[in-house]
Amino acid sequence: MGNRFTVGLIVNNHYGVLNRIAGLYNKRGYNIDSLTVGETEDPRYSRMTIVSNGDEYIRSQVVKQLNKLHDVKTAVLIEEDEAVSVEHLLIKLKTNGGSNSDIAALLNAYGAKVMDLGQGFIILDMTGSTEKINEFIAKSIPYGILELCRSGTLSLTKDGNNILSASVDKFEEE
Repeated sequence: MGNRFTVGLIVNNHYGVLNRIAGLYNKRGYNIDSLTVGETEDPRYSRMTIVSNGDEYIRSQVVKQLNKLHDVKTAVLIEEDEAVSVEHLLIKLKTNGGSNSDIAALLNAYGAKVMDLGQGFIILDMTGSTEKINEFIAKSIPYGILELCRSGTLSLTKDGNNILSASVDKFEEE
């Protein structure tokens, strides 16, 4: 299809909002590649980051349609070169019971941290770009991946603006 794009949203923090947003994507036939959501510094609102694929028309339609939903305070397109974006990874790898210097070298090369060391496994924690996470996973395959969990993309724009304060101010005026 087209290129990856990221949408940042501020939404009311209450029951059913995620379902309505996912429903909009479903009705329009848009795929969600990554979705993260969490409460903001103001507990009345949550921030969502949705990564999808599509051309310029799909990008603009997604943002326009999201902004029409009642519980969406604001939805903005986040340009990749104007944002800091990361993912979070927890991965459980097999250990051989002896020296695991090769795993230690891998985690040091990527800035991963040991979260737990068990009988025959190690759990690592890492944060980085989608590409860095994908590369780390690929290099972990030879050790034996027992399990992994990744967050999805989190993004903030590099400018001084805060989409939460701008959207709250806008809606409190109405």
